[in-house]
Amino acid sequence: MNNTTMSLAIENLPTNLITDDGEPMESNNHRISMNLLIQSLKYHWRDKEDFFVGGNMFVYYSANQVKNQDFKGPDFFVVLDVDGTRNRDAWIAWEEDSHLPDVVIELMSPSTAEVDVTTKKDIYERNLKTQDYFVFDPNNANDLRGWTLINRRYQSLSPNDQGRLYCQSLNLWLGIWQGKVENTQGNWLRFFDADGNLVLMRDEAETQRAERLAAKLRELGINPDEI
Repeated sequence: MNNTTMSLAIENLPTNLITDDGEPMESNNHRISMNLLIQSLKYHWRDKEDFFVGGNMFVYYSANQVKNQDFKGPDFFVVLDVDGTRNRDAWIAWEEDSHLPDVVIELMSPSTAEVDVTTKKDIYERNLKTQDYFVFDPNNANDLRGWTLINRRYQSLSPNDQGRLYCQSLNLWLGIWQGKVENTQGNWLRFFDADGNLVLMRDEAETQRAERLAAKLRELGINPDEI
C-alpha cells in the first residue's frame, strides 16, 4: 500500500467513537482486581515509557467492528512498544500505527465466563492476535487459565509448582495472592517476577520500606515512634 492509498484508508475510518458504555464493573472485587493489576504493573515499570496499560476501555481494531457496534473492551490489557506518556479514552488501532494489545486479562463472572473462553478468546486469537490471553474469576481462586499464541493459534499454558502461569510478553508470572487490598480481604490475581517476588503497587512498596526502616531502627535500640 503506497502512502496515498494509506492516507485515504485512514481518512475513511470512523471518528467520534464511543468510549463509555455506561455499564459498571461486575462487582467491587472486579474493580479492585483490575486496578490492582494496572497499578502494580505501572509501578513495576515506572522507569519505562514505551508501554500502555488500560482496563475496562474499548479497543477498536477495525471499521467492521464499529459498524457491528461491538464496543466491549478487555478488563485489563497491555500494549508494548508505544508512547506510554499519552492518555487515551479508548485504544484505536488506526491511530496507534496498528498496534494492538500484547496481553489481555478478562475477569470472569457468571454472566461472562462462557463468552470469555469462547467468543472473546477467538477474537483475541484471530482478529487482535494478542500474544498472551488470561481469564480469572475473582470469586473463584482456582479458576485461572491462560493461552499463548504459537503459529497463530492459542496453546494452553501449564501452571508451575506454585500454580502460576507465565506471561511471555511481560516476562512476569500471574498467580493468586491472598491478602488485603483496599481493606478487602481476598484471593487476588497478581504479578510475580522471575524470582517469585510479588510485584508491588506504590503504596505497598512504600509501606514495605517503612517497615524495614523501623525494624532496622529497633535493632539499633531506637524507637521509630520517637523519631
